[in-house]
Amino acid sequence: MTEIATRTCVVPVILDDRGRVLLVKMTPNRGVFPGQWALPGGGVERGERIAGALAREVREELGIELASAEPLLFKDAIVQKTAADGSRAMQHIVFLVYRCAPASYDITINEEFSEYRWLDREQLAALELPDMTAETLQSAGLLSR
Repeated sequence: MTEIATRTCVVPVILDDRGRVLLVKMTPNRGVFPGQWALPGGGVERGERIAGALAREVREELGIELASAEPLLFKDAIVQKTAADGSRAMQHIVFLVYRCAPASYDITINEEFSEYRWLDREQLAALELPDMTAETLQSAGLLSR
């Protein structure tokens, strides 16, 4: 049997002052949800504290700082992840999800994403989302289907 690596990831559910959620569109050639709309986030590095990983991931991926972050939920899944070099591997990921408020709205996405959007409940409901993203937003009370 092939061993599947386990990784811990932090996932910010970032809400603006109007209650809209920030979603990012993954580039078509990498990540757990290639070419799909999803929540930002990423892995906790060896020796890194969870709060530090959350702040670092938001800074690296979105170019902003967080004003606040509250634990929301955790879950896990076995997923296929596509690396930047095109290789694919199955991973067991433990997702630590946080409800966050940004310190600013001056978003600058990195190369992992092709675009971003602030979406209200109606817009979220109309968007085709990966099951895990939809389930997370439903659990947070931000999406009903």
